[in-house]
Amino acid sequence: MTETHWDEQLDTCGLSCPLPLLKAKQALHKLAPGKVLKVVATDAGSQRDFKAFVDQSDHNMLESFSNDGQYTYIIQRG
Repeated sequence: MTETHWDEQLDTCGLSCPLPLLKAKQALHKLAPGKVLKVVATDAGSQRDFKAFVDQSDHNMLESFSNDGQYTYIIQRG
C-alpha cells in the first residue's frame, strides 16, 4: 500500500450509520474540487455506504481499506 496524500482528515470513529457518510459529505462539500479527504470510521456498514456514495457521485475513491476494526477511505472531490 502506498501512502496517499490528503488535504483534510475526518474521524468518524464511534459514529453509527448514516453519520460517517453524512459528515463525509459535509466535509467534501467544503473542499475545493481535486482536494482529498481521508475518512476513518468504525462502522462496518460504512464500507457499503461509501462505495455506493462514490459510485453515484463525481468523487473518486483513491483508496479504501480496513485494519483492526477501522475503515479508512481516501476520497478525491470531483
